[in-house]
Amino acid sequence: MVILKSNKSWSISCILILILCSTLAFAADYETKWIAVGNLHDWFSNIGTEVETGRTFIIRDIQDGLRWPARFGDQDCKVSQALWIGARDYYDARSELTYSHKVVQAGPRNYDADNEFMPANFKMIGRFETPLVIINDIMASKLDSIENLDEIDPALPVDRMIYSVVNTSIGVTVTRKIFAFSQKYHDNYFINEYTFKNTGIIDEQGTLNQQTLNDVMFFFMRRYGISREGCLYGYNWLPISCSWGLNTMYDARNEYPESATGPTWADDAPPRCLFSWHGRHSEAEFDNIGGPYFSGDGHIGAAQYAGVITLHAQKSAYDMSDDPYQPATTYYYDSDAQFIFNHDQYDEAKMVQEYEVMMAGHPETRHADAVGDGFADQYMGTPGGFSQSQGFGPYNLEVGDSVRIVIAEGVAGLSRELCYEIGANWLAETGSYTLPSGSSTSDRDEYKNAWVATGQDSLFQTFYRALDAYKNGISIPQPPHPPEIFVVETGSDRIVLQWANNSEMHPEFAGYKLYRAEGSTESDYQLIFQCDKNNLVNLFEDLNVVPETDYFYYITAFDDGSTNDIQPGVPLESSKFYTMTSKPARLFLIGIESDNLNIIPTEFTLNQNYPNPFNPSTTISFGIPKASHVSIDIYDINGKLVDSPVDAYYEAGTHSHVWTAQNNTGGPLASGIYFYQMKAGTTILHKKLVLVR
Repeated sequence: MVILKSNKSWSISCILILILCSTLAFAADYETKWIAVGNLHDWFSNIGTEVETGRTFIIRDIQDGLRWPARFGDQDCKVSQALWIGARDYYDARSELTYSHKVVQAGPRNYDADNEFMPANFKMIGRFETPLVIINDIMASKLDSIENLDEIDPALPVDRMIYSVVNTSIGVTVTRKIFAFSQKYHDNYFINEYTFKNTGIIDEQGTLNQQTLNDVMFFFMRRYGISREGCLYGYNWLPISCSWGLNTMYDARNEYPESATGPTWADDAPPRCLFSWHGRHSEAEFDNIGGPYFSGDGHIGAAQYAGVITLHAQKSAYDMSDDPYQPATTYYYDSDAQFIFNHDQYDEAKMVQEYEVMMAGHPETRHADAVGDGFADQYMGTPGGFSQSQGFGPYNLEVGDSVRIVIAEGVAGLSRELCYEIGANWLAETGSYTLPSGSSTSDRDEYKNAWVATGQDSLFQTFYRALDAYKNGISIPQPPHPPEIFVVETGSDRIVLQWANNSEMHPEFAGYKLYRAEGSTESDYQLIFQCDKNNLVNLFEDLNVVPETDYFYYITAFDDGSTNDIQPGVPLESSKFYTMTSKPARLFLIGIESDNLNIIPTEFTLNQNYPNPFNPSTTISFGIPKASHVSIDIYDINGKLVDSPVDAYYEAGTHSHVWTAQNNTGGPLASGIYFYQMKAGTTILHKKLVLVR
């Protein structure tokens, strides 16, 4: 897809046509999955990388993924990613030719999942089930629609892991594991572990073309557009071409050791890291560093710093230790360069050019240094901006050999609160501003830009935490699990919240915290209730509510702070995203009016049990217009009969039965959703109830 420069010749309709044409070759078995349990949300595909607009295939999602901070809309920073694999002197069994250079590609724009990068396995594994969040019997969690767990593994050291296996037409099988935490000090990065094995499998049928692979390169390319909020498909206060990252700045630190005798690094920055931010744009009517909402409230809309760090790169197939001289290539490239387009795995001349790109080494001048204080969108006149690469190798792989490469990708920057505070001060032009260092300035742009630039330090901190987690076996201290059930019931004068007690099994469990926002999930959440082990409860009635107002909640479980290695003594909480309600709760009349209990109904009725959710008992009431035999059966969520509490003859009227959540042998039932069915004559009625232990 060619995107023209932001001027009068730029045409959305042309882009849409090109996008449509490029998607026609996409395979039907293409699949994506989200990880959305921490403060960084992103989607991943089963071809081993994430191509441009590869989730929805529509141009308005050119900035899609790497959402941070994820609670707020349009925080996407990712445009595209690519994975290329190349080797020398390769005999191709399909064409029956030997190529001096063989290169296969997925991304940055196109892929071929039938003939080049062929998915073999793709699943998401969780350390625990996605919690059940319910408002008035309606599923009310964003995770219900965005997360689809395939397996549960309680021994998993992370909260979520995506497992992907892809066979490639060059005979390399790529196994990718994506690890994600939701603990607040580690919830803004993903660890990507790649294992590249020479299996010789070259197609979907498992055909073997086994041979030694010489001088193999594994090449990643990333393009950022920071961020969607102020861009064309967000709120559109920034120049159009910010949407595809024309003004994105690319920088690096310690991309290779300075000493030839051993790994020494130039400064205190993390080793082998590449990162990006929102750079200057010549068409902006204001200083656009940080993307301030200049025509609105001034808030900073592009404060994110995004990037990657190499955690481990195997020296060779026989030496699994980390090679500090990898990646061997960290070049930045024109995102619209000719070698990006029209890849053909049987065009030797083109593959020679692609392999040279993979072997380019390190640039003499980093992109950010070359652009300097100039306009990033004008650098070298490219209409598409730049992408940054990591090339690992060359490796020699005999049949059965493999190498492992581990990369972490993260996003950090100013907090949302500081984005609004700094932006409001910048817009107000107060004349005196406090810099992060504590000194002052009268220059509002200097003030804004200095605060935005602190995002670099925040990202470096993120990289160091990813390094520590990796060195510790991709393991960190974990808070208690969130409550597995969180139920919100609205009444005429209160909102009742109940939750399961599974969190209390955590050895350092210390209590619960309940938070509420008014108006939307992007409003400020306030702590409205807290209990510890000395006054432990699993129910709270929110009485500080008024009609005609939307309320949103989430609950966390917290520990005693004894395992916190970042801020010792500070409790660790479960992530808000597990239990955050996505639908509003509003006051309305609930329950059964006692004055109506003696009225003979005109038809058979089954009322909603009350209370619901409940623990340890609830009342089920029903009405019959004439004397009848009535039975009520209780079923679990899988349709298994668990109890039959009512089976008797009743006179006409309204009747009730107190159910104590026992099974038909007298044992207690576990927390969960149950269904109760009433039969009376030819009438059959159903309702749902929720038990929260």
